[in-house]
Amino acid sequence: MTSTASHQLVICVKNEDYPASLEKRKIYEAIPDKAAEKHGQIRVIDESGEDYLYPQDYFIPVSLPKNVEEAVIKAA
Repeated sequence: MTSTASHQLVICVKNEDYPASLEKRKIYEAIPDKAAEKHGQIRVIDESGEDYLYPQDYFIPVSLPKNVEEAVIKAA
C-alpha cells in the first residue's frame, strides 16, 4: 500500500451503507490501525473530515508518484 510515515491513500469502490460519508472513485487518506485490520476494517478520513472505520473491501490501495501523493495529502 502507498504510504508516507502515517498516511496511506485508498480509492473508494463501494459506499452502499455510507453514501453521505463516502464517494465512489474518490481518493481518501487512511490511517494505519492494526486493531481495525484484524476485524476487516480500515480507518479512513471521510467527507466529514473525521476518521471512521469502514469495511476494507470498500477501498483499494492507490499507488501514486511521491510528489502527487504529497500534493493530495496536503490538499486534504
